[in-house]
Amino acid sequence: MPWLISEVIVPDLSDVTLTVVMPAYNERATIVEIVQRVMEAPVRKELIVVDDGSADGTREILESLRGCYPPEELRVIFHPRNQGKGAALRTGVRAARGDYVIIQDADLEYDPREYGRLLQPCLEYDADVVYGSRFAGSGPHRVLFFWHAVANRILTTVSNAFTDLNLTDMETCFKLFRADVIRDMTLEQDRFGFEPEVTAKIAHRNLKIYEVGISYYGRGYAEGKKIGWRDAVEALYCIVRYGMQRHREASCSKRGLIVDELKTRMSGPANGSLGRMGARGAHAERASMSQAKSLANTSSAHR
Repeated sequence: MPWLISEVIVPDLSDVTLTVVMPAYNERATIVEIVQRVMEAPVRKELIVVDDGSADGTREILESLRGCYPPEELRVIFHPRNQGKGAALRTGVRAARGDYVIIQDADLEYDPREYGRLLQPCLEYDADVVYGSRFAGSGPHRVLFFWHAVANRILTTVSNAFTDLNLTDMETCFKLFRADVIRDMTLEQDRFGFEPEVTAKIAHRNLKIYEVGISYYGRGYAEGKKIGWRDAVEALYCIVRYGMQRHREASCSKRGLIVDELKTRMSGPANGSLGRMGARGAHAERASMSQAKSLANTSSAHR
């Protein structure tokens, strides 16, 4: 099925290598086509597919695909058991060799031809992180679940309240990072909690974050969609957990600055008057002792 796509402004990508990290779990129906579409994307890239313990034949398909492309363009990593999307992403990020890293699901919901759109703010405005928003784009959007859209907007709003960002789509798959930024992060969440966790942690670092509109070709549960209401609850928990962590760190940092300022005032020029008062007190004490000794000597002479 051909994808419709609004006009994309493609910057000069000749000097950029993009690492595409694709977690895959039981995606037999789409894995061949999505790998092909990624490899055809008009950007120099490497694709790292992390099979997360698939049991539907996806592993065997990936084994055969590995021989169809040069090893520097397609690498496949196999998890011995299912660990979750977040765990698969950590594995892929550790193996990344490109200048930028983008996350690509193994279904057909996100269009690899839009990689240039996400790279543009990095190359033209020195962005560190770019989110592809399903709610800010003018491209085609498949009409699907009302309550999913409501849940996404609620989670994004709550996340923004904790991070002080103004994103329109925190839960989007299309997240692009400067490679050193994502590699330097300590990420903990194994499942879909990756999205709010990484969002909170990029907010901690005061990075340049951009958002661009993308098209979206969502799928239904009959087509293999896996995320459910339990993942929304987990996402909400992660938003609060990592959001509060940010506020605790900021509070500790502020307290540390106050303590340092007090130490400076106690030991610096501002405390000079206290030092002078101490010096005068010591001088007066020595004078009193000298006077006492003189009186004692006079008394003994008279005796």
